[in-house]
Amino acid sequence: MSVSRIFAIVLRQFYIVRGSFARLFPLFAWAGIDMILWGFLTRYLNNFVSSGFNFVPMLLGAVLLWDFFIRIMQGVTMAFFEDVWSNNFINVFASPLLISEYVLGLVISSIATSMIGLTVMLFIVVFFFKLSLLIYGIMAVPFILVLFLFGISIGVFGSALVLHLGPASEWFIWPIPALISPFVGVLYPISTLPHWMQLVARFLPPSYVFEGLRAIVLGKEFSGITLVWGGCLAVLYIFLAYMFFVKIYKHSLHTGLLVRHSAETLN
Repeated sequence: MSVSRIFAIVLRQFYIVRGSFARLFPLFAWAGIDMILWGFLTRYLNNFVSSGFNFVPMLLGAVLLWDFFIRIMQGVTMAFFEDVWSNNFINVFASPLLISEYVLGLVISSIATSMIGLTVMLFIVVFFFKLSLLIYGIMAVPFILVLFLFGISIGVFGSALVLHLGPASEWFIWPIPALISPFVGVLYPISTLPHWMQLVARFLPPSYVFEGLRAIVLGKEFSGITLVWGGCLAVLYIFLAYMFFVKIYKHSLHTGLLVRHSAETLN
C-alpha cells in the first residue's frame, strides 16, 4: 500500500472542494441549519418542563451526533461521486492504484470534510445554545467512534452500489440515513418501537450509541458491553462493505461496466 497514492486521492478531493464554493458551502450549511432549528426547538421545549430537566443535551446533542454520522457517510460517497460525475474511473483504475488505497483515500477525504461540518455544529451548539460537552465527558469518545465506523461502512456500501448500478442510482443512496433513523432511536428510546423494529435495531450500531448516551444524560446505568457489541458490528460492516466494493469493482472490470456507465440510466 502506497502512502503517496492514497495522498493523491485526498489531494484531488482537496483541490476539487477548494476550487468550488458550490461544493464547500454544503459541507457546513445544512449542518448549521439543523443545529439552529433543533437548538430553538429544545429551548422552546425547556419552557414546558421542570427546572431540573434540560432538552438541550437530550435532543440537540443527539441530532448533532446523527448529523456527524451523515457527514461521514456523505463524505465518502461525495468523494466517490466526483469520479462518477467526471467520468474519471478509467483514469483512476488505469493507474497502479489499489482498491484498498482508493477506498482509504475516500475515507480520509471524508474525515477532512466532515470535520468542517462538525466544527460549525459544535460552535453553534456551544456558543448559542449552551450545550455543555462536559455532560458526556470522555465517555463520548467511543460512542462517536462507533458512529464514525458505521458511517464509513454505509458510505463504502453506497459507493459500491452506485458502481454496480450506475450513476443514476445515487438517488438510492441519499435516503439511507433517513431510512435508518427510525430504527436507531436518535430522539426516543428503542423500547418505544414495535417489537420487529427493536429486532432490527439490535443489528444497527447507532442504536447502542444513542441508548448509551441517553442513559448517561439521565444518570442511568449503561453497560459498556453493549457498546462493544455495537463497535464490533460497525467493524464487521466495514469489512463486509469493503469486500462488497471489491467484488463489484472486479465484476465491473470484467464486464466493462466502468466504460458503459451513463448518468441517465441504471445498469
